[in-house]
Amino acid sequence: MTSIDATRLPEHVAVIMDGNGRWAQKRGLDRILGHRQGVNTVRRIVTVSRELGIRWLTLYGFSEENWKRPAHEVQGLMKLLNHFLKSELGEMQEKGIRFKAIGRTWRFPGATRDILLETIEKTSANRDMTLTLALSYGGRQEILDAVVKIAGRVERGEMAAGQITEHIISDALYTSDMPDPDLLIRTSGECRISNFLLWQISYSEIYITRTLWPDFDKNEYLKAIRDYQQRDRRFGGVD
Repeated sequence: MTSIDATRLPEHVAVIMDGNGRWAQKRGLDRILGHRQGVNTVRRIVTVSRELGIRWLTLYGFSEENWKRPAHEVQGLMKLLNHFLKSELGEMQEKGIRFKAIGRTWRFPGATRDILLETIEKTSANRDMTLTLALSYGGRQEILDAVVKIAGRVERGEMAAGQITEHIISDALYTSDMPDPDLLIRTSGECRISNFLLWQISYSEIYITRTLWPDFDKNEYLKAIRDYQQRDRRFGGVD
């Protein structure tokens, strides 16, 4: 694509999709209609990522804190997720896209969990790209779950506390089989990371745009990629 250096693409892009509710409210619409429009943006960004050759795309779909939202909005989000997974399965199969979900997905209604597991299973052999949705996800909760898992290993005598390394912690996270994000994008202009991938983004490049997620189109995405390609990534070292 024009002005995109194919040799300097981020391997893994993570996105905090923010602004659906505000997009709807600005238009006098119910918030769920903003989320519905946001699903269309998900389709666009997945397609562009696949065309660019980005191997990993992780989207913050539903946080642990989102359970506090009004019941009708939560129910609407579940329906949108169910519809998205069912409608996009064929496209994911055709394009070689593997689907993953990270988070405390056991909190989801049974029907939604079944659809999640079915989509994960049916796309498990796809290798061209991995689309991950963070669902009922929180970074602190993820680290807590990892600590509990590692503590269990110590308690069972499988390892000593002094043997715990960064690698062991990373391996206990939901993202154990994923590379850390190279680029973190946040839409809507908010300058916070909202409990997203706290361990994994330690050296991620961060890009913030004031564009609301439903308006985040291909050109906005390419702008973020171009900005990333201008960064000098030293990981604490010097040139």
